[in-house]
Amino acid sequence: QVQLVESGGDLVQAGGSLRLSCAASRSIFSSADMGWYRQAPGTQRELVAGITSSGSTNYANSVKDRFTISRDSAKNTVYLQMNSLKPEDTAVYYCNAHGLGGGFLRIPYSYWGQGTQVTVSS
Repeated sequence: QVQLVESGGDLVQAGGSLRLSCAASRSIFSSADMGWYRQAPGTQRELVAGITSSGSTNYANSVKDRFTISRDSAKNTVYLQMNSLKPEDTAVYYCNAHGLGGGFLRIPYSYWGQGTQVTVSS
């Protein structure tokens, strides 16, 4: 069974930093593209940052130059380093893993973690 377990969410003052972690099942981590999404109350879930299995990254314009996504294959973990946090970064942050399954059928998959709350006070 695939599991994604996020941690690191907290209450922080504006201008502060947090690092989120997402530990993934070893069975998918090596081949999955990983992403961090966030959802604030009353809004749609949005992509914050993504990293492919080969290490290419992309970011939402709102977090460029402030957030950094990385992955550690030895620990099956993806991180989101968040600096210069703003009140508008307040949201539940979700980890996602997606890719194509193995075998002949190569069925697409997408898994979500349970979310971790980030609150930035002004």
